[in-house]
Amino acid sequence: MEEFIKENLIKAKSFHPYFEKALNEMLIAGGKRFRPELLLSVVKAYNPLLLDNAKYAAFALELIHTYSLIHDDLPAMDNASLRRGHPTLHITYDETTAILVGDALNTYAFEVLSKAPMHSDIKIELIKTLSENAGPNGMVLGQAIDCYFENKKLNLDELKFLHLNKTGKLIAASLKMGAIIVNKTDLADKLYNFGLKLGLLFQIQDDLLDLLDEKETGKSSGVDENKNTFVTLIGEKEAEKKADKLASEIEKEMENFDENLKTELKKLLNKYLYRHKNLKEEK
Repeated sequence: MEEFIKENLIKAKSFHPYFEKALNEMLIAGGKRFRPELLLSVVKAYNPLLLDNAKYAAFALELIHTYSLIHDDLPAMDNASLRRGHPTLHITYDETTAILVGDALNTYAFEVLSKAPMHSDIKIELIKTLSENAGPNGMVLGQAIDCYFENKKLNLDELKFLHLNKTGKLIAASLKMGAIIVNKTDLADKLYNFGLKLGLLFQIQDDLLDLLDEKETGKSSGVDENKNTFVTLIGEKEAEKKADKLASEIEKEMENFDENLKTELKKLLNKYLYRHKNLKEEK
């Protein structure tokens, strides 16, 4: 996946002194590539011959995710100074550049998807799934609620709604898009619901990891102090219990998938399901 990303970085040559460099900076900075790997795990389980073609859709997911992080770090939102172990774009360059880079990555994601070597019907379904879950009824909605209700306490159901949209839906879409590529339409909704639960776990873990040192997480810590998080709402210990419970439920649900899918998902998820415990133990 890393090689594919490097080969398909955005080309925007002009007399602008640093825009092209800024466009690709956070892409090549790394990251877990969790969403692309989820999609590729589903494809590998059912039709490994489609892996190269599927990388277009996987890259589109990473582009959307990276744009969301760049905008999330802006002064108007979290005002974070560190991401993926690197200074955030508005720190390295300026706020205008960071906004425009986010806009560009968002748009480029759909250009990449449109060029995927797949049947047009498949590409339309992929574009539909990605846009529905990343847009005004998905990730952007969650971000809007998150920002508006800063310093205003939500209840637990509202908090779940926020994070299912902000984090859960793009993770769920990753799994569903994998199913679409391999024509497993009967599995798409099951994987989507599984992904929502996985996304909620990831958000609780992120809330817990926000308590750790920046050197360990590679991103700014303490930026969620005035926001609605599972830690601020129910406390660190209860958030840990909720993460443990969700991780256990996800492990059990994986056992209900067929052998190939279960094997591929376990390869990826086993290192993430209890990451909230692992980082704390290392500390």
